[in-house]
Amino acid sequence: MTSANQASPDPADASADASAPGESGKVWFITGTSRGFGREWAQAALDRGDRVAATARDLSSLDGLVASYADRVLPLELDVTDRDADFAAVAEAHARFGRLDVVVNNAGYGQFGMVEELSEAEVRDQVETNLFGALWVTQAALPFLREQGSGHVVQVSSIGGVSAFPSVGAYHASKWALEGLSQSLAQEVASFGIHVTLVEPGGFATDWGGSSARHAAPLAAYDAVREQAANRPSRRGTPGDPVATRQAILEVVDAADPPLRVFFGEAPLAIATADYESRLATWRAWQPVAEAAHGGR
Repeated sequence: MTSANQASPDPADASADASAPGESGKVWFITGTSRGFGREWAQAALDRGDRVAATARDLSSLDGLVASYADRVLPLELDVTDRDADFAAVAEAHARFGRLDVVVNNAGYGQFGMVEELSEAEVRDQVETNLFGALWVTQAALPFLREQGSGHVVQVSSIGGVSAFPSVGAYHASKWALEGLSQSLAQEVASFGIHVTLVEPGGFATDWGGSSARHAAPLAAYDAVREQAANRPSRRGTPGDPVATRQAILEVVDAADPPLRVFFGEAPLAIATADYESRLATWRAWQPVAEAAHGGR
């Protein structure tokens, strides 16, 4: 596993940053900044004068950010599944900039495969990255956020953290778990002045379904199901533009009262509405059975 870049920051720089927090705007810690949402949001923050600790498994992928923004970006090599490295990276970012305002857990990938097709290793790897990676970074950041009495944890979930579709069950499992964890977290840290937001994007023109995705070995028995899933209307829609999310994420983190959940993209609201209306209808239809199961009458 890779670990946090251990290059020591200049103590004088860290002291200057710590003594004048906020002069350059917010300080961000963003995982998975080599591409996709992480890269777009890092550039959005840097373009307006904020400072960013940017992590990636391949440090060379951050060379462009360093060349463009110099000492306002701290590049960190990090595999989020390495808990010790997560804590070291967050500590290094805090030492360099003197505070943390926005912690974005963006690193993740999509595991494709019907539930029966998934191997143990594929499911464990998916959960290790998408759930535990976010958990470790969050745990590493919370002591700093509590101490300063402010901060915003942004968890990159998905419409796949709200609804579910064939062929991505492992991905849904990781994101639904992140949703529950984060809703509990929001209640636990509110009194410390810390906000939590789950960003739930729909389909975007990122690499999520491309080279970063992983695929289980297919079983022929599911060929028809796979074809039907691939032809869903939501799969045929026009993907969103990741660049357009730059302003959206800035509005979320700058809000005085940010949302616990927010969709990015046109499709998620309709998907969630249909799903929850169906759930409510089923729960209501089966309420007599639910009440009878209570007993004691």
